[in-house]
Amino acid sequence: MRDIMLIIHFVGLAMGLGTSLAFMFLGIASAKMPKEEGMKFTLNAFALSKMGHIGLTLLVISGLFLMTPFWQALTTSPLLITKLVLVIVLGALIGIITATSKKAIAGDAATHLKKIEPLGKLSLLTAIAIVVLAVYIFH
Repeated sequence: MRDIMLIIHFVGLAMGLGTSLAFMFLGIASAKMPKEEGMKFTLNAFALSKMGHIGLTLLVISGLFLMTPFWQALTTSPLLITKLVLVIVLGALIGIITATSKKAIAGDAATHLKKIEPLGKLSLLTAIAIVVLAVYIFH
């Protein structure tokens, strides 16, 4: 069962981190477009976020199972606590980005897209930090 959950975890990681990286490259592409066209392109690209949500859900569900042998050692592992806190922070960032993207689609896209950009960068850095900590902790 552990192997199946590990596979699901890696698929979730690919989907979640892949979405962040895709948005980074799509942002670079939209910056090269005329302003109005780039904004429309970015708003349409938000459909990709569903893949990220599914990936994060797979990560959390499989991660809870994979953490089973480590719950008792949690209090003695500050790096593991840090990793779990960063997962919560990432979830909050994604929630804020999702809410802001819905507002951008509904209207005043320029204002809301400016709010999303730094949050997207922060979520990407947070996701990378989580991966680095996971490798370091579970290696």
